[in-house]
Amino acid sequence: MTRGLHADYGAEFETRGGRTVVAHYGRPERTHLAVRNGVGVIEMGYGVVVVEGGDAVDYVDNAVSNRVPDADGEGCYALLLDPQGGIDTDLYVYNAGERLLCFTPPARAEPLAADWSDKVFIQDVSIRDATDDFAVFGVHGPNATETLSTLLAGATISEAPLTFVRGSIADAGVTAVSTDDPTGETGYEVVCAADDAESVLDSLLTRGTPTTPVGYRTWETLTLEAGTPLFETELDGRIPNVAGVRNALDFDKGCYVGQEVVSRVENRGRPSKRLVNLLLLPDADADSVVPDTGAAVLDGDASVGEVTRGAASPSLSGQPIALAYVDSDAYERDDPLDLDLDLGVRVDGDVVNAAFSDLPFVEGSGRSARRPSY
Repeated sequence: MTRGLHADYGAEFETRGGRTVVAHYGRPERTHLAVRNGVGVIEMGYGVVVVEGGDAVDYVDNAVSNRVPDADGEGCYALLLDPQGGIDTDLYVYNAGERLLCFTPPARAEPLAADWSDKVFIQDVSIRDATDDFAVFGVHGPNATETLSTLLAGATISEAPLTFVRGSIADAGVTAVSTDDPTGETGYEVVCAADDAESVLDSLLTRGTPTTPVGYRTWETLTLEAGTPLFETELDGRIPNVAGVRNALDFDKGCYVGQEVVSRVENRGRPSKRLVNLLLLPDADADSVVPDTGAAVLDGDASVGEVTRGAASPSLSGQPIALAYVDSDAYERDDPLDLDLDLGVRVDGDVVNAAFSDLPFVEGSGRSARRPSY
């Protein structure tokens, strides 16, 4: 990563999935609001797997839960499932003409490349972990389109989700991808060679429309407010129907590992659990009431689920919010805000009143494609 330039902006670092990323630049709640009101730039800690060869599209399409596009410049959000239908990884797959680029959670690239390579027999396919070859910068916020359009030379950015164009920034070749808006704001990702990362990042931060550098603490609160499930906290090991990530599923494509389980859950009409959004309603004089991961969700004295992620929402003046998996019997799809439930979340030994919330918690310039509206 471009550690020196980040450090110049006061970055604090942490390790995620074996990769060094920016945790924050100090007061992450302020950079959060800067994204909601303008535009922010984050260096993404993706793993990258490159699949090349004449059979690349067919090979990856047979493995993942969504249909891989066969046209250069298009991509999809997809999942790899285990035989029990649990999510083994999520990934973005982009068709770059002579190769596919697969962006994965950072710890998943190396084992994925090894696993796919071991399963190649007569196909014309080569697979490698190319994480160190690339840098990826997210550009998110209501001013993201203006910012990137000003900087990108040689191309007009595409606004269709998960499509991309090639151009240049600061004389470096880049690919500009229109995202599926995981922060709830208009978003793009700029992909470049690792050797060009510092010049591209410097341009994103200092040229054209003013931007704010942000880290993963801000990324987590932005995606939480948008209701976007993340691999590490909401998706790992879960059945995709339960997580609600229907944009990663193509129910008409051919067989892939875990498809039978996903289809069976879909045909039942309602999974036993579901991912929901919670507003915590503490007393006015309560101390910090942000629930930890794993905190129990209660209906009266009965445990009906557990929190996956919580935060004090910067956009809602510190209102505590959370995502949680709960029993479907405790949630009515038709009118979630009018349930006659004694709903609460256990925080530091106390039970804090709570209520189900519609998606998203905060309206932005975009809308996350990973969750349907209820």
